[in-house]
Amino acid sequence: MPFEPKVFYKEVREELQKVTWPTKENTVATSFVVVVVVILITLYLGAADLFFSQIFTAILG
Repeated sequence: MPFEPKVFYKEVREELQKVTWPTKENTVATSFVVVVVVILITLYLGAADLFFSQIFTAILG
């Protein structure tokens, strides 16, 4: 079956109309959670890096 752009775009539009899009409030809340988790992971990895660099500095002197 050959590729027919017209049919493809028609089917894409039909599928996009079936999508349940998130509300603005849902998007903002989810984005907030992502930012908080990224900050927490950054702090954790930064603390672990500092801890291990202090240990290696003490050992290797």
